Amino acid sequence: MKIAIDARELHGKPTGVGRFLRKLLGEWRNMAAAQAHEFITLAPGSRNKTGGTLWEQLVLPGLVRQAAADVLFAPAYSGPLFSPAPMVVAVHDVSFAAHPEWFGWREGARRRATARLSTRAAASVITVSEFSKREIVTHLGTDPSKITVVYEGVTTFVGMPAERAATSGRTVLFVGSIFNRRHIPELIEGFARLARTRPDLQLEIVGDNRTSPRVDVDAFVRATDVADRVHLRAYVSDEQLYRLYTDASAFVFLSEYEGFGLTPLEALASGIPVVLLDTPVAREICGDAAHYVAQPDPRLIENALAAVLFETSERERILSAAKRILSRYSWTDCAARVLDVLVAAGRRGADTSGLDAAASAPKAG
Repeated sequence: MKIAIDARELHGKPTGVGRFLRKLLGEWRNMAAAQAHEFITLAPGSRNKTGGTLWEQLVLPGLVRQAAADVLFAPAYSGPLFSPAPMVVAVHDVSFAAHPEWFGWREGARRRATARLSTRAAASVITVSEFSKREIVTHLGTDPSKITVVYEGVTTFVGMPAERAATSGRTVLFVGSIFNRRHIPELIEGFARLARTRPDLQLEIVGDNRTSPRVDVDAFVRATDVADRVHLRAYVSDEQLYRLYTDASAFVFLSEYEGFGLTPLEALASGIPVVLLDTPVAREICGDAAHYVAQPDPRLIENALAAVLFETSERERILSAAKRILSRYSWTDCAARVLDVLVAAGRRGADTSGLDAAASAPKAG
């Protein structure tokens, strides 16, 4: 079977969806069940000035047709509404529909329209949690029978030894694009409250600032009296990320809304206890392998950081629970399940085409 893939997210500096797709492709290269299929990655060429939604809707269908693909995988929330092959679209979350106030008017309207129409046009929809499935049904009106939940896998950057003590540097780490819903200003203030009495503490924040309305994160850092111990980076290489996970003693992710939440699991897999905002999806994905805060209050964040950094019993509780929780997440299993959905959609499309051809064939007199 020929499987066409919208591979735009692999180019530039891949973030969440790009990393998701890169992991799938890596697993498929080594998976026996995938060897029977041909994977065709499609993206705008260097000379093609048409990108984004225009490329997706006007150019991608022609590329799928030229490739004679049996199925199209659209891993980034939307795909062409008139695809020449059955389409499987991955919708990781619907924050743009559940919380339109977090997005600019034009961007939010575009994303809501393309995601809603794409899920209706798709043969199947993949999402990454039961929470996200419920949200897709509620906010996009998608038929729940079309949606398959496939948990993502976990990348281990450092490896989780049986006992991992806090490092002498006492580094607190955040990794992820910076959105308003992830409460970075509150994290900075909570960290600053604790750091005033702990001169060895450092805070590393890694992620592109995508807040809307725009939040001046640098200004929040400068307003503290520990600005020299807070470091902001828009993007780091995998090698740099490895070093950050190696040095980290705690990981904080105070997100109100996620489809899955991958980076906290990566921290747990690296032997780092995590602090999370108490939300349904955080409980679904991380279970009791986290220290939860009820709301993004700097005082609560300060107390949570103190607990995971300096209370041995709390660190051990979280990391002990992590061993059981992490066993649910495998990139190999994720890739196998996504492949099953793609192959099933392609076969249904072939069966339908065969029936249509038979129905239109002239009948013997």
